[in-house]
Amino acid sequence: MSSFKKLNTKIYQKSGPEITPDFIYWKKLQQPVLVKEFGPIDYIDFSPQEPHYFAVTCSVRVQVYNPITKLVTKNLSRFRENAYGAIFRNDGTLILAGGEEKNVKLFDVATKSMLRLFKGHSAAVHRVAFVHSQPHIASFSDDKTVRIWDIPTENTLHTFEGHTDYIRAGIVNPDVPNIILSGGYDNIVKLWDTRTDKEVMTMNHGNPVESLLFLPNGGMFLSAGGTEIKIWDVLAGGKLRGSLAQHHKTVTCLRLASNGKRLLSGSLDRHVKIYDISSFKVVHTLDFSNAIVSLGVSKDDATVAAGLVDGVIAIQRRSDENESIKKTKKISFHYTPKEIHYEADETVPELSYDKEAKYDHFLRKFEFTKVLSSALAPYVSNKHPERTVAVLRELKKRKALKKALNERDPKVIKQLVRFFIKNITDTRFSKILIEIADEFLDIISDNLENLPSEIGLLFAQLHETIKCEEEVMKELSIVEGMMQTLLACQVSTEIDAHNNHKIGQLNGIDTK
Repeated sequence: MSSFKKLNTKIYQKSGPEITPDFIYWKKLQQPVLVKEFGPIDYIDFSPQEPHYFAVTCSVRVQVYNPITKLVTKNLSRFRENAYGAIFRNDGTLILAGGEEKNVKLFDVATKSMLRLFKGHSAAVHRVAFVHSQPHIASFSDDKTVRIWDIPTENTLHTFEGHTDYIRAGIVNPDVPNIILSGGYDNIVKLWDTRTDKEVMTMNHGNPVESLLFLPNGGMFLSAGGTEIKIWDVLAGGKLRGSLAQHHKTVTCLRLASNGKRLLSGSLDRHVKIYDISSFKVVHTLDFSNAIVSLGVSKDDATVAAGLVDGVIAIQRRSDENESIKKTKKISFHYTPKEIHYEADETVPELSYDKEAKYDHFLRKFEFTKVLSSALAPYVSNKHPERTVAVLRELKKRKALKKALNERDPKVIKQLVRFFIKNITDTRFSKILIEIADEFLDIISDNLENLPSEIGLLFAQLHETIKCEEEVMKELSIVEGMMQTLLACQVSTEIDAHNNHKIGQLNGIDTK
């Protein structure tokens, strides 16, 4: 006699994410610790030096946080109005910040004292940058100008004009410090060269520019605005190489991670997308509780901090890998009186056996009523609805559903109808549950008057659920029809254009 084959309950399970090295790597980030501030988090920047403290710009102050304790270690409060865009210098000793006061301020991190005050802009300064390997800084202002300043003298060295709206994004090329990028709400990205004191290139992003980022080689950069991230080639004269459209709301911030091998983009859609720089494919997604307006990643990827629109900083730390290998440590036993010493180099794991599910036990005995009851138990139907559906499918397949409902137990009928209400609209189960519900109604239709009134109310609720689902399907059908019409028109237009071009060629006319 062949052994009993257990019920396959995995056929309706949700397909999990593909397990890739990136998925494993970024999944090691723990659940975010939420720290409440006093307004939207304008900017987050990590110190390049260990222990990688990060500066948070919010309201009228810049606060430096310890990534391990999540506590404030420094508070720079020399602002009467909102501060913007505070960043660390590459040695981690200085912080530069703009603000609503139209000035740029330079602070010493250790003493919290203000070292320099740069005056000259006529409107708020939202973004600032250190010029690499030079004692200069850059500032990007709502007065539509970009300024380069000399740190020792606080004098303006260069002023670039050309934008027609607020400048809210700016960056200095890390490899060629003479090259400055600015992005404005006029949809334009401009590239400036301090050696010639002129505008070198102009690129149209197509939406107000929120963030700019040079790729590691310095020859290409990214611009973010609207729902798109665009890739530009500086060496090819500012040629557009492609665009990424993985977000469905405005992209607000861009960051590099993993030594420049990964790109992170934050958006108002509450997601952070992580891309492989070599292919620009999404390799992982981080989800947050609210719209993301700023983002920071430590140099070693150990900490990710997201600034949310509701004034919350979500800080995620990578879990300590040492904790995961505690069980593999060598175990020593010492018996002191007799000085006997035993060592165990490895621990033999306890053998575990798969326990037979109740519904499998009853199926093997053909006790179909008990099969149905065990499958509708709350700890099965609520946590693993796919198992309940698999049991119902098996009963239908064996034509045993009528036998299972022979006793007309009101408790079982209530559980079954509630299960239909909860899961019949799930796309994984809809088709099979509709068939089973139809058969179920045929079975109990001759006994409806003997059922409690509570079950009648459940049937009414089931009817309403199916009716709502039917309305949704009708609306989706209408949308599908509209989309098919639009696509057909597009294909027809392309075919006509192609045919006209061919006719033109045959007649010796260039129709391009």
